[in-house]
Amino acid sequence: MLPEEIHVNTRARFLAAVAASVIVAAGCSGAATTAPASASPAAASAAASASPSASGAAASGLSVTSFDASFSAMAQLKSVTTAGKGLVGVILPDVTTSARYTSYDLPYLTKAFTEAGYATTDFKIDNAQGTTTTQLAIAQADITAGAKVLLVDPLDGPTGKQVQAAAAAAGVTMISYDRATFQGTSTYYVSFDNVQVGKLIGTGFMQCVTDWGVTSPKVFTVDGGQDTDPNAIDFAKGYNDAIWSQKVAQVTAGATNSAGMTLVGEQLAPGWNNAQGGTIFQQAYTAHKDINATVEANDGLANAVITVLKANGVPAKKIPTTGQDATLQGMEYVLQGWQCGSVYKAVYIEAQAAVALATYLRAGQPAPTALVNGTTTDPANAATTEPAVLLTPVWVNAKNMQDTVIKDKFVDVTKLCAAVGADVCTTNGIK
Repeated sequence: MLPEEIHVNTRARFLAAVAASVIVAAGCSGAATTAPASASPAAASAAASASPSASGAAASGLSVTSFDASFSAMAQLKSVTTAGKGLVGVILPDVTTSARYTSYDLPYLTKAFTEAGYATTDFKIDNAQGTTTTQLAIAQADITAGAKVLLVDPLDGPTGKQVQAAAAAAGVTMISYDRATFQGTSTYYVSFDNVQVGKLIGTGFMQCVTDWGVTSPKVFTVDGGQDTDPNAIDFAKGYNDAIWSQKVAQVTAGATNSAGMTLVGEQLAPGWNNAQGGTIFQQAYTAHKDINATVEANDGLANAVITVLKANGVPAKKIPTTGQDATLQGMEYVLQGWQCGSVYKAVYIEAQAAVALATYLRAGQPAPTALVNGTTTDPANAATTEPAVLLTPVWVNAKNMQDTVIKDKFVDVTKLCAAVGADVCTTNGIK
């Protein structure tokens, strides 16, 4: 039985009772547009006694490159796990915005904890079901139950700040998982290098424009939810740097580059809303029929743009689109010639890295510098940074699809080939 199944029923009655108290205790931080004042070092827990700046040599030589699909690296942490005390509480955000949380994060995190030597009573994995009050209530329940570390994928920035405020007040260290939270002095970040994700989108786009023979490219860009997700800003900085040599969240229309491209426009899809992204592109394409190349921040937005292109009678391999997340639909469009490629972020690597960091913090030991290998910066305040585990993403196209998302079983090959046809899969070495 999985930890989520073990604890969810017994905790359900408690969550409603604690939700209100969490909001009262932490609600004021949610309205802040920049990082609030740091928590007092005196409030730090034993699990966080090794400050982010003190990350030196540790019990094992784990690094960001140690983790693979075998999970064998986690066994190196068993002595560190034994040295630690208290719970690690994991709070995933929802079950609707992505299938990854139930299909990948939950089982991979469970396996990572197990392989690192945790007893089932030493970690909990819950899902907020898309509700802020539930995420806050779960956090408080974990803190009350003796959590030393919270590993949280926040629903959004304000929710993440409230969770961190509650954690800091209780002397609990927080790790932001996949989405950064800029609050307090004992907050870490584990994710893929978001600027690098954007750069892969940008360089993949540039190559695709050449491969597809697009002449005098007139480019339109659909950004992700920069209004709610700081990661979306870093993605844009990455691809705008790669394409326009401007490391900014948005580039002004009319920009050009040495490849002869001209930017028609760049707009964000609020809250990563795919339907709004499609509407934004439809309006732009109606006003500018010369648009012949597009950049999208993820597969969902690319899918929305492709729907518009199809409705306007545009054939495959005519107008490039891009993405990230390596979704099944995205991979179908890659093989069918609608999408150039997608950035793949292997969840099994992210899960292991997060559990490894949590294990060191729980034991009060400094994490290896090869694991905590960078920092992330608050887009709202460049002076605010936090230590980070930054993993390496991969650009997936038809050429390497078999050796990446298919090999890792991240994409169901049976469903993929049923959608695109067996001949297409055979031609591209998909099996």
